[in-house]
Amino acid sequence: MFVLLVATYRRQFVSTLAVLLLSACSAYKPPVEVGATSNSGSSPPSPAEWAKRADSAQVALRGFVTPSGFLPQNNAGDPRFNYWWQAHFYDVLLDGYARTRSPDYLLQLSQAYGAAKEKNDNTYLNEFYDDMEWHALACLRAYELTQNAVYKATAQQLWLDIKNGWNPALGGISWKKTQRDYRNTPANAPAAMLAARFYQLDHDPEDLEWAQRIYQWQKDHLVDPATGTVWDGVNRLGDGQVDRKWKFSYCQGVYVGAGLALFRATQQPVYLQDAVRTASYAINDQQLAPAGILKAEGEGDGGLFKGVFVRYLTLLAREGATPAAARTSYVLFLKNNAQTLWQHGTRKPETLFNTAWTSPPSGPVQGSTQLSGLMLLEALAELEAAKLL
Repeated sequence: MFVLLVATYRRQFVSTLAVLLLSACSAYKPPVEVGATSNSGSSPPSPAEWAKRADSAQVALRGFVTPSGFLPQNNAGDPRFNYWWQAHFYDVLLDGYARTRSPDYLLQLSQAYGAAKEKNDNTYLNEFYDDMEWHALACLRAYELTQNAVYKATAQQLWLDIKNGWNPALGGISWKKTQRDYRNTPANAPAAMLAARFYQLDHDPEDLEWAQRIYQWQKDHLVDPATGTVWDGVNRLGDGQVDRKWKFSYCQGVYVGAGLALFRATQQPVYLQDAVRTASYAINDQQLAPAGILKAEGEGDGGLFKGVFVRYLTLLAREGATPAAARTSYVLFLKNNAQTLWQHGTRKPETLFNTAWTSPPSGPVQGSTQLSGLMLLEALAELEAAKLL
């Protein structure tokens, strides 16, 4: 694959953090209206319509899925299997189930779960630590929503293997098993998130220690302390250098998710502060979100990057301890992106999404790209149900 590749919180902290972050969080401006396209002739949807739109996108995604149940490369017959995409496929099915409680989503999930193992040489273990982390995170969420112990067992199996990726000499989780000295955000922030979520579930102090150790390495080596920018990795080329020029929505999103998971596990304010700083930076960065709309980051793996950022920004927006000014800015950002996607970046009536959310797709759509658009519509449906829109 490409090399990238949440009880109550004290009012005093919320008030203080709100003051500290008010200027940054209130800086977000709605995007300028993009040029109309041939399929943009409707007004922005009312919040009550987001669930219907998510439903239509879920139906569209079924058109991608192979008879055996996995999500292939695209909707045009390309059968290539992408291991880490399957974890996000699980997650959007879980989004649909959490929203509707329809058992059909669980049937699809079971099929996808079995197909992924079959296509991955009859195992869930993989060469890439980041890919296994995504499967573990999705399986752990599946267990939390269904109480099906099979999913938890898979997450535990993966977590045991992932811990072997820690580099004892240099620190950090390696990107893959055959390149142990290259450690990056995709392999470390989701691992910290996974460990923190296991701690919240089982209260094993070793999991918390792992979460804090991995997170601290990530923060020390791959996060700009001034801005909260999250860089991609270090020593990719064997030269000890940090890839500071590689700036992706994916990296910002997973670090936000890791900080939020550790805040929920520990209630230590610093983790929420970290998440808010990075999220507020990202939604205002003109390279990541020109004119307030997340940019296209390519097809293939890059098609999933925006969806990852959207998922964890939505969780941060829903966190009760997130300062009000920050929450408002995140919700507005997500709503503006969703309106732009629906009005300009969606091919109708098929409900197919483009890599650029400002224009509709003109040809085949890749599974990764469709997942990101669906994640955004499910996020808006979730925010509407929580009365945050």
